[in-house]
Amino acid sequence: LHNHGFWRPKPLLDTARFTLSFNSWHRKNHQDSQALWKHEAVQKYLEALSKEYQQVSHQLSADSLNDFEQRALRRRCADLSPIAAAFQEIKEAEREVQELEAMCTELDSRDEKQLLELALEEKESLDKKMNMLCRKLFQFLVPKEKYDRSPVILEVTAGRTTGGDICQQFTKEMFEMYQSYAEYKRWTFDIVNYTPAEIGGLHHAAAHISGENVYRHLKYEGGTHRVQRIPETGLSSRMQRIHTGTMSVIVLPQPEEVDVKVDPKDLRIDTFRARGAGGQHVNKTDSAVRIVHLPTGLAVECQQERSQQLNKEVALRTLRAKLYQQLIEKQLSQEQSARKLQLGTRAQSERIRTYNFTQDRVTDHRISYDARNIKEILSGKEALDKLINRLLEFAEIEAVTQYLENLQAL
Repeated sequence: LHNHGFWRPKPLLDTARFTLSFNSWHRKNHQDSQALWKHEAVQKYLEALSKEYQQVSHQLSADSLNDFEQRALRRRCADLSPIAAAFQEIKEAEREVQELEAMCTELDSRDEKQLLELALEEKESLDKKMNMLCRKLFQFLVPKEKYDRSPVILEVTAGRTTGGDICQQFTKEMFEMYQSYAEYKRWTFDIVNYTPAEIGGLHHAAAHISGENVYRHLKYEGGTHRVQRIPETGLSSRMQRIHTGTMSVIVLPQPEEVDVKVDPKDLRIDTFRARGAGGQHVNKTDSAVRIVHLPTGLAVECQQERSQQLNKEVALRTLRAKLYQQLIEKQLSQEQSARKLQLGTRAQSERIRTYNFTQDRVTDHRISYDARNIKEILSGKEALDKLINRLLEFAEIEAVTQYLENLQAL
């Protein structure tokens, strides 16, 4: 067995040995997925995986393998299959790009302007396809984050800087932006807490957002957001003075699945007659269930259903949820650290993004990315989705680079 639990025959160990050299290739210079794809170390690594996939596929047909080896090889084959397929797709697209480049050179020399324009359009389309395929490939390579598919609790809080009115109004706009984004992504947006300000802004609000890959899309929104704008009323508006304020966003994952093993020996199950309204059935049947978890002393009751078995199932689910809650309370300090990291001190120097209304520009300082048309971004639709996807792509490139560096260390 390989270190990571994969079956790898001895000859394949040699094919995967290569040297990584990222020291001269600074991660801060990443532009897109294609830049990483073209790196020599990445090419060698992917070629090694592709060869391994071919050899594993070939070995699966051998009769001499026992059941354990068969299972291990099938698991490894399933892991490598999408990577090998994506690798071949990109290679094919790369050949098409090279052919088009040669064609463009020839058409340019013959001064065939109309044909050249068509060829360049085709090349642009292929470049986009290449970038999309590279992203898809790197998503296969990078280990998935534990909570990427989880729903989240999203909180917004107005900053404590001067110009409180500006902060509170901006906080309201940001909360509405995320609400619109949830609608755009077809997620469920349930408001948990909403504390409005006196002048129409927002002090604090929280929402539970559930849907497909919610945490994956929102995990980089946590942090301090800065606004620069001229107030609509007052002396500053007449003097065209720009005010600066901040607000904070916190995004915490909320795992839906509760998987806690409970030993039946640790349970004491009591039945009794249900209390309250319910007619003759309540008085005649011991349908209510109380379960006590002996090691912790936790007790749960259920009498909602008429069936004792259904009440038992509901009570067990509740008990597992409570035990799970105890487990995650041990991680509370880590969550609080994550919360503090995102919240910070709400100082302007900690900003992750600036919304400059006077220049109609949004700047994400982590990836040095500028986007125009603030209204489009605050509408929470395509423009915001494009910015978030840009962040995700940058994070994926970072993760792949780190992944390969870790392999070098191993």
